[in-house]
Amino acid sequence: MTRQARRWLAGAAAALAAVGCTTGGGARGGAPAPVPPPPTAAVYPPWSHGENNPALDKGLEFTVPEVDNLPDFHGSLTDPRLVIFVGGNYYFAMAPLVREFENEHPDLRGRIYYITIPPGLLVKMMEQGNTITVGNMTWTVAPDVFAAGLRAVDAQIEAGRVVGPATRYATNDLTIMVPKGNPAGIRTVADLGRPDVRLVMPNPAWEGVARQIEATLEKAGGPALRQAVYDTKVRNGTTLLTQIHHRQSPLWLMQGRAEAGITWKSEAIFQEQAGHPISHVDISAQYNTTAVYAAAMVKGAKHPGAAKSWLEFLRSPTALKIFERYGFKAASK
Repeated sequence: MTRQARRWLAGAAAALAAVGCTTGGGARGGAPAPVPPPPTAAVYPPWSHGENNPALDKGLEFTVPEVDNLPDFHGSLTDPRLVIFVGGNYYFAMAPLVREFENEHPDLRGRIYYITIPPGLLVKMMEQGNTITVGNMTWTVAPDVFAAGLRAVDAQIEAGRVVGPATRYATNDLTIMVPKGNPAGIRTVADLGRPDVRLVMPNPAWEGVARQIEATLEKAGGPALRQAVYDTKVRNGTTLLTQIHHRQSPLWLMQGRAEAGITWKSEAIFQEQAGHPISHVDISAQYNTTAVYAAAMVKGAKHPGAAKSWLEFLRSPTALKIFERYGFKAASK
């Protein structure tokens, strides 16, 4: 069994244990942690209230928060003219990006479909014939564009799945996401190693951000801090590993299942702008890790013209202005 597989199994066991009881008090003198109040419906995704769906004819609108929603699948599968597979780290920016792009390309209005799950899962979907199953629904849709971190895009170029060179368009830094009020008193990255702090962290098995997080942990506290967060605390249940961190991290913080977790700064800014009880603690530049976002056309894309237009749009002043709302910066060519 690989190290990543062991991490996933440990994280899954910890998550199951957390569902059954709210713990974390063992390192606080043995007293059980207070049970958080039941979350309101607004806590559950999709947080966009339908605004991230570019389909024109929505028909019957049936979304039940918590139990019946598909927050990372956007648009209509009926004859799309541009299909984008994009890592979920900026799902909140996609809606305004698509709206502005449609303004420039009105022939594509209502014909764009995009998926915003972690890049590793997008690759698995492509490897399995562009087919995915969510709940009781299975569908197949072939991407025209693959967008993720530069390293992930370059890996797919090398694999022959997408066509290089990659288009670089934005950068992002890490932050520590915490519940509003920062109840655990997190001040630095080193605080994440405290045995009394319950964490929610991206799973290295399929979430590329985990690599940058591990680098930041080692910068701040050496291998010992990385091991504490991603090994010791996973085993004892005080680090929960996610399957889709841009959804689970803020949700679990709002539910009281965790007290801190490293995410991209843009994700925390979005949660704060949405009015959710989320805040963040900045990570100093000497410990932070910057990601470069990139995209490329998928080999054999069905809509190459639209794909090229989208890649050009990502580097436009209009797109950059949208990215800047959430703390992104322009990437150099």
